[in-house]
This record gives sequence, structure tokens and C-alpha cells, in this order.
Amino acid sequence: MYEEYDAIIFDMDGTLVDSGRLHQNAWTLTLNKFGIPIEPELMRSLAGVPTKETVEILVEHFEIALKASTDEVNDYKEAIVQETIQNYVKPTQLAEFALDNLGKRPMAVGTGAYTEEAKLVLETCGLSHLIDYVVGADQVLNPKPAPDTFLRCAELMGMKPEQCIVFEDAKAGIKAAQDAGMDVIDVLEVFKIENDYFLS
Repeated sequence: MYEEYDAIIFDMDGTLVDSGRLHQNAWTLTLNKFGIPIEPELMRSLAGVPTKETVEILVEHFEIALKASTDEVNDYKEAIVQETIQNYVKPTQLAEFALDNLGKRPMAVGTGAYTEEAKLVLETCGLSHLIDYVVGADQVLNPKPAPDTFLRCAELMGMKPEQCIVFEDAKAGIKAAQDAGMDVIDVLEVFKIENDYFLS
């Protein structure tokens, strides 16, 4: 499958890993704690956008004065993720595809999550040994929807963008892959992988 490509890049949340409930739970507790309204459709549209950027968008959207720094909000949410990760994450069917490609083609994860969190999620799901490189939002100047994350993945794998195939579930990630000059597979459309995240 997709034999014409020399390297594979996976988004993590909602693509390689079913973690929608993990992040929905963490966001719900965090937004309630800091007095930020919860609008499920808006949250869903921000899937793939890093935590701090999401907070900034929400604050602007709801025109509220946040009494904490984005770092504080981020740290609070990350702590909840760490505490509850075992309860919520599991691999999607793409894990089998990754296993089939082990040792045949380099594979990377390019995610809007921060690197340490991403590594913890992959480890919890038993997927770490399949992935050669993990590029989190903290490793690039401009995270998704900018193309930097996927371009960094290609660079680490020693590949040109056109040699890579990207698997994504979020609009921000699909745009990032397209702007990186890579072919991209919408996993909802092709594999029916639904990110169970703030579904109305």
C-alpha cells in the first residue's frame, strides 16, 4: 500500500492513536478551571493546533481577559494528560500498516502535541519501536497548519517532500502536508478513522 513513496509520516492524535477522549477530558477540565467557554465545534476545528496557540485563539474568540499565562494553562492541561493517559489512548488500525512497514521504509510522527507528550502517548500505545523520529510542535518555529512539522520529518528521514506520504485527520494537518508539497491521505475519508473529539 502506497508503495510509490519512500517514507511515511503519521499525524498522531486521531490518526495513529485514538486519543480524542484523552484531550477532550483534559481540555474540559482545563477550560473550566480557567474560565474559558467550551464550544465543541470550535474545539473540533482546532484539532491539531498546539495547546498554547489554541488558548490564544479561544481567548481572542471569546474576548475574555485570561488571568493566567498560556504557559500555566498549558502546564495544567499537560498534567491532566499525563495523569489520565492510561485510561484513554489506544492505537488505530494504522498501527498495523506501520508494523507492516517496519524496517522497510523510515517512519516519522509529525504532531501538534509537544514532543515529550507525543513520546509518552506512543509508548503507552506500544508504538514507539515503529517510529524512527517524533517531531512535536516544540521542535519547529511554526507548528501546524504551517508546513514546518512535516518538512522537519522529511529532513530527519533524509527525504524530499515528494518522497513522503502523510496520514492526517485534521484540517490543519492536511493543509500543513499540502503546503509542504507532500501527498496526504485523509484518514477519515480513506480508513473511516473518526477522531472521537468534541463530537456534537
